[in-house]
Amino acid sequence: QVQLVECGGGLVQAGGSLRLSCAASGRTFSSYAMGWFRQAPEKEREFVAAISYSGGTTYYAESVKGRFTISRDNAKNTVYLQMNSLKPEDTAVYYCTMARTGAAAGTRNAYNYWGQGTQVTVSS
Repeated sequence: QVQLVECGGGLVQAGGSLRLSCAASGRTFSSYAMGWFRQAPEKEREFVAAISYSGGTTYYAESVKGRFTISRDNAKNTVYLQMNSLKPEDTAVYYCTMARTGAAAGTRNAYNYWGQGTQVTVSS
């Protein structure tokens, strides 16, 4: 069974930074694209970022481009989301996701496995 466990959420002031981590188990991590989504209260789930299995290709939502960086360390079975210049509108529960077998990172509906989420709160 695939398990994804997020760490690193918390409370930060606007303009600050956080780094989220997601540790994966149950699959050959290096074979799968990984992504981050978020969901704010009363809003729909939103794509944030994704990364190919090798780490060579990344995708970002326009709202976070230039501020967030997704990366992965396949030796550690871990994907990261470095979040800089945080804004109050970044406040949400952030979810680590893993794509289904054979799916490319840019396929937005291909993420079948989800972590439990970690809360990120950005104060103004």
